[in-house]
Amino acid sequence: MPENNAQTQLKRQLGVFAATLMGLGSIVGTGVFVSIGIAAGIAGSGVIIAVAIGAIVATCNGLNSAQLAASHPVSGGTYEYGYRYLTPAWGFIAGWMFLVAKTASAATAALGFAGYLIQLGGWDTNLLIPLALIAAIAMTLIVLNGIRRSHIANAIIVSVTLLSLCFFILTCFPQAIQEGGNNLTPLFTASWANILNASALMFVAYTGYGRIATLGEEARSPRKTIPQAIIFCLLLVMLLYMAVAAVSIAAVGIDTFNTSTYSANTAPLERIAQTVVGKSGALVVTVGAMTAMLGVLLNLILGLSRVLLAMGRRGDAPRFLARLNQQQTTPYWAVLFVGIGICLLILLGNVKTTWSFSAFTVLIYYGITNLAALQLAPSARLYPIWITWLGLGSCLFLAFWVDSLVWQIGLGLIVVGLIWHKIRK
Repeated sequence: MPENNAQTQLKRQLGVFAATLMGLGSIVGTGVFVSIGIAAGIAGSGVIIAVAIGAIVATCNGLNSAQLAASHPVSGGTYEYGYRYLTPAWGFIAGWMFLVAKTASAATAALGFAGYLIQLGGWDTNLLIPLALIAAIAMTLIVLNGIRRSHIANAIIVSVTLLSLCFFILTCFPQAIQEGGNNLTPLFTASWANILNASALMFVAYTGYGRIATLGEEARSPRKTIPQAIIFCLLLVMLLYMAVAAVSIAAVGIDTFNTSTYSANTAPLERIAQTVVGKSGALVVTVGAMTAMLGVLLNLILGLSRVLLAMGRRGDAPRFLARLNQQQTTPYWAVLFVGIGICLLILLGNVKTTWSFSAFTVLIYYGITNLAALQLAPSARLYPIWITWLGLGSCLFLAFWVDSLVWQIGLGLIVVGLIWHKIRK
């Protein structure tokens, strides 16, 4: 029996650098290219504080995810941790919130991709929703065919994205130095309510770190590699986000983020780059943004369909969602349902709404993660328990600073989920 288990184990070949790259590939995308503009529109230059708050909350949650992954190294994330350390109801709610949160994130990525494409082509903004739908359908068809992004492809996508962001920062920096005195004075004018709202939205921009926590079976010395990769990754992303926010506001002023057109809302960095360095510079930023968001969209469809597959197997979702294709490579019903859900949210056509919805539900999801981490035995803990309490408290606190209608609908969905769970039982 031990021999068979060894044969089915994935090879441990990922070090800290490779795991950090995987995390960067999952994090850097919609957050910096779209949501940072939404958060700036809410908090003004206070978005710089919001970026830091989001990073602190994400670090606490990332470390707690890491120690849960080290103690219970299975696929499924908090859905499985809830079942293992809490109750089936908590596990189900975690899975349900993950599906809702990441479906909303995927819709935002599709809308963001469409917004940058519209800006690139100079097309009518009425094409935003049709183009986003085409992107979502195309990525769904790719996943249905069982095509997955490799580590090499991930490294290429991350490289293109980071290079485009570095180009953006460097080209905006001279104007930021020249105009910063005017554009950053006064520095913070938003209320703390707006800054906390923006912090909740920026937290979602970090949540791809969960991808690192799922690498326990493939990482060398996972109890050491995974936490280090999460910390390095979040630190790099925080510095990158703060640099982008600071040079953007200093170079062109906060009013650039406050625009009524959908395409500009979904492509704030392209708009700023075009203002500062013209169309050629904006092209570099646009290519990086589109590449990153297509990668995020593809990964989200993959991840969502696999969680829906796990829930179907357990009976928490209709069991036909667990059916695989003839090649046993794709849960085709789960992929189709995920694609349909993303398309329905795209029809809202508003990135602020979809991202806010994702923020509330993902904060509840990670609240359950921290609740599960509190149940770990002292011998299984990698970090002090106060980190877990800080993660739990900050998630629950920030969750209710999004728009009231968003969290009310979110709570309603939790109730609907619990009713379904009870009926299924």
